[in-house]
This record gives sequence, structure tokens and C-alpha cells, in this order.
Amino acid sequence: ELYAQSYSCCGVLFASIPNFASFYSEDINNGVECIRLLNEIIFDFDQLLDEERFRPLEKIKTISSTYMAASGLNPSRKGPDEWGHLTALVDFAFAMREALDELNKHSFNNFKLRIGISHGPLVGGVIGAKKPVYDIWGNTVNEASRMDSTGTFDKIQVPKATAQILEAHGYLVQFRGSVAVKGKGEMETYYVLGRRKSVGRQMSVGRHPSVHKSLAAVVYGLVRARKKGLGSSLSVPSPQRRLAPLVPPPSKHKLHRILSETPHPGRRKSRMRERRMTDAGGSSHSYPDMRNVIDLDFKPGS
Repeated sequence: ELYAQSYSCCGVLFASIPNFASFYSEDINNGVECIRLLNEIIFDFDQLLDEERFRPLEKIKTISSTYMAASGLNPSRKGPDEWGHLTALVDFAFAMREALDELNKHSFNNFKLRIGISHGPLVGGVIGAKKPVYDIWGNTVNEASRMDSTGTFDKIQVPKATAQILEAHGYLVQFRGSVAVKGKGEMETYYVLGRRKSVGRQMSVGRHPSVHKSLAAVVYGLVRARKKGLGSSLSVPSPQRRLAPLVPPPSKHKLHRILSETPHPGRRKSRMRERRMTDAGGSSHSYPDMRNVIDLDFKPGS
């Protein structure tokens, strides 16, 4: 007996690993090792679905290295927000990408996901007398599949209607352009970049990477130099070695104020915490540890 049910609105996801085909080889153990790695990838994706935030989602099937999932099939898991299942599906796509990146680090591979998502009406049901399986059909399923096949590595592609809903729910989307889609003609598609807050945070962190990097390098170098100096001072000094007399820095030197305002070592640390360094651009940042290092490592004449 045929079992089928129609749904007014569901989300559908296709996530494929296009470069797995070139990775697969039967030269080693007849391809078993490659399939074992693919199984590990799919297993990691399956485990994500156990998280509470992904309760509205259902895994449909895997086709070779393509993972298929849907949202909104179980009305009891939809929640108060009518589009909550769709946003959960998008978050799942980002979680899949992170899981694959983590696996790449440990397996020394460079697999990339290509993800397509769409939403709309569909039909779900079980067909067949032997080995019956649950599956979904409809225009929404085909559209999500096309979003995957016409997409690009490491991107989540969605049609315009889906992009509008996601943008209204706090996601940052980027217009890709018109894409020729089989059975659809030209379609306007978008890339989902992430939630606005997380994307903004990544951009703000990435905007001035050189400042933090150079500061860390300076501090690291000074600390190493200080340790090296302390280590060498413990050894017996060479007869040819001359110790330079301790001379205070000139009045216009950057360190003059620091040294003159901290006459007692016991008060130095507390004052360092309150004071701020001013860079060439005029902005101020609190770097107490670096001041401490610079003060201790000051060399006359430098």
C-alpha cells in the first residue's frame, strides 16, 4: 500500500563533496580505505543531527558523496517560528562545513562542500515492497538539487525567495547573479554568508590582523631576549666583556615618562595596569605586560 503525504512548506538541502571523486582510488585495498573515510564524514554529519538545535531536521539519504536532508517534515518539531526549521537547516549547512574542515585537519585532505538549499511544497512517502525507503519529491527537491549542482566550492547557494526569508531572519546574503538552471531557465541566486553578527565579528577581527600579529611578535621577541639575557648573566662573564653604565633615558625618550613615574618596583605593576599605550595613529590600547617587558629590558643608547 502506498504511503504519501504532501507538505505545504519544507526546506531541502543537498550537500556534495565534488572533489571526493578524484580522491577515490581502488589502488589501495580496492577502494575500501576511501569508502572508510567517506563513512567517517557521513557519520560526523549524522551526529550533528543529534543536537537539540537541529531537531526540526531529518536526514533523507546519501547518494554517493552527496548528503540530503530536509526540514519541516515533522510539524511537532517546527517550533513557534514558522521559518525556524529553515534557519535550522541553514545552520546545519554551516555546521557540516565546520565538521568537514575539522576532519580535513586530521586526515590531511582538502575536501570542500558545495551546498544548495531551497524551500517550498513537496511530497514525502515510502515506496516499494522490498527494502522500502522514505523519500521526498517535488519541484522544491529538484530546485535544491540544482542549487547544489550549479553552486561553487565552500558556498551555500539559495534561490531568491529563500534568500529573502533568510535575510529577514538575520542572515547576510550575497547576490551571485543569474544562473542557468536545468528545467528552470535563468534564476537569480544568492550565497548565504552566515548570520549578520558572526559575519560582522569575523570581518572586524580580520580587518586589522597585522596590528595584533606584529604586537605579539614584538612581545614574544622581547620576552625571549630577556630570558636569553637572564640566562647569560648567570654564567661567568668574559674578561673582554664590558658592562655599559646605567644611564637614564633622555627626557624626550618614549620610556622616560614610564621610568620617571614608577620609582618603586612594588608600585610598578599596579600603575602599568592603569596606563595605556598610544600608537602612531592616536588610538590607545591597554598593554600592561608589554610595558613591563619594555621597562625591564630597556638598554641605554637604543
